[in-house]
Amino acid sequence: MTVRVERTFDLGVSPENVWEFIADPEKRASVISVVKDYEQTGENSSIWHIRVPIPFLDKTVPVRTEDVERDPPRYVKFVGRSSALRVTGEHEIQETETGSRLINRFTVEGKVPGIERYFSKNLDDELDNLEAALREEATA
Repeated sequence: MTVRVERTFDLGVSPENVWEFIADPEKRASVISVVKDYEQTGENSSIWHIRVPIPFLDKTVPVRTEDVERDPPRYVKFVGRSSALRVTGEHEIQETETGSRLINRFTVEGKVPGIERYFSKNLDDELDNLEAALREEATA
């Protein structure tokens, strides 16, 4: 089973300001609750150390994450791979009359029993975290 989620945020800030947050892999990782540690391994690559509260996965799992497509300040796509899951995330920024629109698409493919169920129940909450962080950053 594959979990797919798409969510759009309308933000009262310029596309360039949204891009500053979205283009930063550390900022993206910092708002995901299951990311317990983060290390930058290259300009557009990192390792997210995740801990998903499911049976059969009682350890932190390194997810090698890489931006595979970037079109500043409009679009970034990243792919994360590990022994437990594969995640693909896309962030598309569009200019609007009042600021910008951020379209987020995520796909999670589990390799361990329970991963898909966990993310099908919690991925929407993770996007709430992203939206809240973007709004906070925009008003700072």
